[in-house]
Amino acid sequence: MLEIRKAVEEDKPEVWEIIKAVISTGDTYVYKPDSPKAKMLEYWFAADKKTYVALFENAIVGTFYLKDNQPDLGSHVANAGYMVAPEAKGMRVGRAMAEFSLGEAKRLGYKAMQFNFVVKSNEVAVKLWLSLGFEIIGEIPEAFDHAENGLTNAYIMYRKL
Repeated sequence: MLEIRKAVEEDKPEVWEIIKAVISTGDTYVYKPDSPKAKMLEYWFAADKKTYVALFENAIVGTFYLKDNQPDLGSHVANAGYMVAPEAKGMRVGRAMAEFSLGEAKRLGYKAMQFNFVVKSNEVAVKLWLSLGFEIIGEIPEAFDHAENGLTNAYIMYRKL
């Protein structure tokens, strides 16, 4: 059974392994595949984020964060980022984290969730978000330099909570 909980300091080494694997492909996140561990952990665990982990049989198989999409007068809209360990693909970890995060964002007082940058060719993510009620509200031309496809569009996706 999958468990989701707030991340703690001791989770950082396992979370780093997931981040490193996900960004190494250069096809879903804007970070360079060789981004250093310290930079990425500082970003993923920054003070402006609430970071979570998904565990299966006591191993971390996914991670996500929630944060304000914008400060002050835009802080009622959540933003989030999600990563699943490659060995957990097909286990519905992404869906479980997504569903949990929507409830958690609402519990934290957010009124909506917005993703500012979903790579259009990331069909698994786009399909997941559409199935959970998100809408594509904009498309940014050639916003992402995909490792295989070159310049690729990115979506802005939104959903009320």
